[in-house]
Amino acid sequence: MPTGDEPASDEPTVIDAISAPDAEGHPRRTTRRFPLFTRDTARPEGGGRAAPGDAPAPARQWPLLVVLSAVGVGLLVTALDVFRFGTLLIGAALLAGAVMRWALPRVGMLAVRSRFTDIVTYGVLGLAIVLLAMTAQPKPWLEIPFLKGVLHFTVK
Repeated sequence: MPTGDEPASDEPTVIDAISAPDAEGHPRRTTRRFPLFTRDTARPEGGGRAAPGDAPAPARQWPLLVVLSAVGVGLLVTALDVFRFGTLLIGAALLAGAVMRWALPRVGMLAVRSRFTDIVTYGVLGLAIVLLAMTAQPKPWLEIPFLKGVLHFTVK
């Protein structure tokens, strides 16, 4: 065990892979950007456990489980031939994921990329699925006026 009066080791201390020293002991990179070939990636912000570490595994990932459960129920309802409600439930689950990613500081594995990218991805996909479910035939709940003209122009 070293005491305070021993000389320091000649070995450079590696703090992280980005600032690891070269043969002369100088950091190879001083930027926070990742090198071209990364060995590891940073955890997305908010990507920690959503519940304390002593909680059981499902409780630590409750935001992801809520979204996946709602999508699963939506798929089941769709398979039982209630297409519109099933797809609305799937879209609503993705929109709920976007809201959770925006509102909660830690969402566990629901955090895949940066917070902004996750919110935009979940939101756009959820909104697209909801709009497609509402415009599905027969008897659409929502009619987009220019959609019929665009469809006739592309099909003819």
